[in-house]
Amino acid sequence: MDDLQNIKVIGFDADDTLWINETFFREAELEFVKIVSEYASKEYALEALYEVEMANMAIYGYGIKAFTLSLIETACLLSNNNINALDVLGIVNIGKNMLDKPVILLDDIELVLKELSKKYRLIVATKGDLLDQERKLKKSGLIKYFHHIEVMSDKNTESYNALIHHLDIEPREFLMIGNSMKSDVLPVVELGGFGIHVPFHTTWQHEVVEHPQNHPRILEMEHVKKVLQYF
Repeated sequence: MDDLQNIKVIGFDADDTLWINETFFREAELEFVKIVSEYASKEYALEALYEVEMANMAIYGYGIKAFTLSLIETACLLSNNNINALDVLGIVNIGKNMLDKPVILLDDIELVLKELSKKYRLIVATKGDLLDQERKLKKSGLIKYFHHIEVMSDKNTESYNALIHHLDIEPREFLMIGNSMKSDVLPVVELGGFGIHVPFHTTWQHEVVEHPQNHPRILEMEHVKKVLQYF
């Protein structure tokens, strides 16, 4: 990897980088499939849900609330608008239960943050619902390690460029760590920054992209604790 001596700020994704998240979405999808099983098979229901989520992305953005609205819309489509009120309420409760899930930190993440915060400015750069992300940060007990929290509507080169400008640094002075190559690494690297990809065992279909091979400013590691070998 190219010289890391100039790094001043290290950014962390939140969901599935600091704490477990995607697992709860997969569990919620299985609950949803049961509710609509009268109208569609598991495979067809999940395919329809994904199509609705993608169509709604520009309107609702990311997060549990957006996901819940897409669940309701998908149930209406699959049932030809015959879904009953109790089942709709059941879908709403799926979303509410997700918002009430405990914050389960990933292994060794607090150790990594504690060590890195001694030498670098740490920030959170994540996307999703602002209220939910603030809730999880407070529950996590990790907020004390971060200099800045940024909740983006999307994670692309434009949003990262604005963030880097706000931090008053050059792209080459910024490193981003996250579980999504698409959202956490590639946009930062495109700007001239650095990225470390630490995959989570479950990845949302929307975040799956081809990984560049042997890129001089991208590191792949199986566990976040290995970050400390470089910093």
